[in-house]
Amino acid sequence: MPRRRKDDRVSQAETSSAVQVALVTGASSGIGWGCAEKFAAMGMSVVGVGRDAEKLDALGAVLDIGERYAPLACDVMGDDAPRRIVEFAVGRYGHINFLINNAGIGRPKPLHETDDETLDYFLGLMLRAPFRLCRESLPHMPPGSAMINVTSTFSVVGGLRGGAYSAAKAGLHGLTTHIACQYGATGVRANSVAPGVTDTPMTAGRLDDEGFRKINVEMTPHTRLGTVNDIASTIAFLCSPGGEFINGQEIVVDGGWSTTKYLSDFGRSAKWVAREE
Repeated sequence: MPRRRKDDRVSQAETSSAVQVALVTGASSGIGWGCAEKFAAMGMSVVGVGRDAEKLDALGAVLDIGERYAPLACDVMGDDAPRRIVEFAVGRYGHINFLINNAGIGRPKPLHETDDETLDYFLGLMLRAPFRLCRESLPHMPPGSAMINVTSTFSVVGGLRGGAYSAAKAGLHGLTTHIACQYGATGVRANSVAPGVTDTPMTAGRLDDEGFRKINVEMTPHTRLGTVNDIASTIAFLCSPGGEFINGQEIVVDGGWSTTKYLSDFGRSAKWVAREE
C-alpha cells in the first residue's frame, strides 16, 4: 500500500461523511457485546460476528439501532470465514472503519499438559483467525481506520498455566505491532488491548476457585477486578478521535496486576507453607 504524503493526511473524523462501521468478533457475549454497545452509542454501524445466532439477535434487540446493526453467525476459524465476514460487512455498509478481533477462549493448560489438538485450536482461534481477518479487511479500511486485537495480561507476563493461550495472545500482539508499522503510514492504525481477569462468561465459575481468586484478587492493587465496561471503554477510546495518534501499543487494563508486586493484607498474613523438596 502506498505511503500517504504529508499534505494528504486525513484525520479519523474527516475520513468519510458516511456512518463509521465497526466489525466485532465474539460479539454475542462478554467484551464483544460490551464493545458493540459502545460503538452503537457512538453512532456507528455494528457488524456483530459470533457463533450463536440467537445471542446475536438478542444483542440486536438490546442495541435497538435498526439497520445500523448487522449480525452474522459464523465460526471465525472456518476456511472461508474471513472472506464471508468481510464480504458481508462491505456488502452491507461499503467499508470497515474498525476491526475488533475479540473472539477467544479461556481455561488454558500449561505446556506439559497441552496436546497438539488443544495447541492447534488455541492458535487457530486466537492467532490464525485474527491474522486472516486483518488481511482480508485491510483493503476495505480507509485512512483513519484502526484494528484492535484483544490480547491478555498473559501475553505480557506469560502466566501460570498460560501454555498455548499465552503463545497465541503474545503472537497476536506481535501481529499488531507489525500492522502498526507496515500500514500506519497509510492511515490504518493497530493496537492491542490486554485485559486482566474480567467478569465475563469466559471466567464464570473460575472466581469460585480459591487459588484463582488468590492469584488475581489478592494481587490486584485496586478495590475490584475488571469489568466488561472497563475493557470496552478502552477499545472505544482507541476508536475515537481522542485515540487517533495511538499506534502500535498494547494497553493493559488490569488494575495494576501485571506491573506491580502488590499483595493484599490477607495475602501477606496467610500462613507460609514451604515448598516440598
